[in-house]
Amino acid sequence: MKLRMLILPFVLILSTYTWPTQQSEVSPRAVERVQREVRHELLMLPYLDVFDNLSYKVDGYNVTLYGQVTRPSLKSDAENVVKKIEGVEKVDNQIEVLPPSPTDDQIRSRLYRAIYGFPSLQRYAMGVQQPIRIIVKGGNVTLEGVVDSEADKNTAGIRAKGVSGVFSVTNNLQVVKP
Repeated sequence: MKLRMLILPFVLILSTYTWPTQQSEVSPRAVERVQREVRHELLMLPYLDVFDNLSYKVDGYNVTLYGQVTRPSLKSDAENVVKKIEGVEKVDNQIEVLPPSPTDDQIRSRLYRAIYGFPSLQRYAMGVQQPIRIIVKGGNVTLEGVVDSEADKNTAGIRAKGVSGVFSVTNNLQVVKP
């Protein structure tokens, strides 16, 4: 009888303890849910525009944010909205804030008109979120995002190279079939 009384509390403690290996396992469904919610929250940021590029990586319940933004507040806003997602345990914010530059701002405006004003690329200007992201840092341009064809990718790159004040163009546009 005394032995049972000693074993019972021990068994109760063990039954309520969660082993570390069980906690570290993350179901693929949970990761998909977190990915969907992170994407949604980042796209809903009010000051996100065509001159900002945000990306992320989900590893279990840890999220790493990447990209470049023109406003420091956008970097902190992105981190704050991702932290509030249910299940996210840690956010590693590696977003780069681009230095303020009137010259880069002028180049951004010219690039926007050159790319989105070109007849074959005008369809990408429709909607709230334009798929071609224009990143300018010190006169160097990087195009990020997605387009429908290799021709559109090449056209955007050629249009960007023709803008005055641009030193170099890196065309990272991805071709995605609709």
